[in-house]
Amino acid sequence: MGVGAFGDNGELWFEIQMQAANGDVFSVEALFDTGFTAGWLAINTQDLEALEWLRIAAQIFMTTARGEGQFNLYEGKVIIDDTEFTIPVHVGDDIPDTLMGSAWLDIMQLVVNKPQGILTLEIVKGN
Repeated sequence: MGVGAFGDNGELWFEIQMQAANGDVFSVEALFDTGFTAGWLAINTQDLEALEWLRIAAQIFMTTARGEGQFNLYEGKVIIDDTEFTIPVHVGDDIPDTLMGSAWLDIMQLVVNKPQGILTLEIVKGN
């Protein structure tokens, strides 16, 4: 079970790992963004350099909270709670935080109980 933390303004933060093409693993704090409904993960272009992931699509246009944005799509390897996932990752400029999209809710259960300080993300059995 992935245990998260609440940010100062109630944000939902989880530590995830991104695995580079050469096998190196980088731990990052990712913001769970339920408004990011078009994908699994979004990262800033500058973060891609160390990962050397394979680009699978170029110049995808999406509407974001900041307006229309252009992204490239990469095949990325992410590790959450010791489970490895190969997912499409949106990569673009001006993304201030690593963002986890709501696609994770198709395979994982998000439990939020702020008064009790409980924030977890776990794989739903059978997936």
